[in-house]
Amino acid sequence: MKQIERIEQMEQCLDESAEAILALSKAMEQYEAIQPSLKKLSDYYGSTRWMKDFEDDEAGKLPAELKRGVLSEDAVYDLLTEHHELMLRMSRAVTKSIDNKLL
Repeated sequence: MKQIERIEQMEQCLDESAEAILALSKAMEQYEAIQPSLKKLSDYYGSTRWMKDFEDDEAGKLPAELKRGVLSEDAVYDLLTEHHELMLRMSRAVTKSIDNKLL
């Protein structure tokens, strides 16, 4: 590979990497900001309070126009499972970066 070609290729690597790292940094800021909400949701799901809300919904005691995705058994479970999988993926990515001696 010639010098100019190599420099152009490395410049492309720099640009792609900078863009991805900036996007990840912004996503991490959003993720860190929702941690209290995620914890609150996790604590609520499966609690006696959630069960009472679920039973009242099933009995038709809640307003029909009330948004109630949180009372579906799958929505919260799926979100928490996706969160767990993401944590594992992030852990593997960090380990791989460390193993590859990336700063």
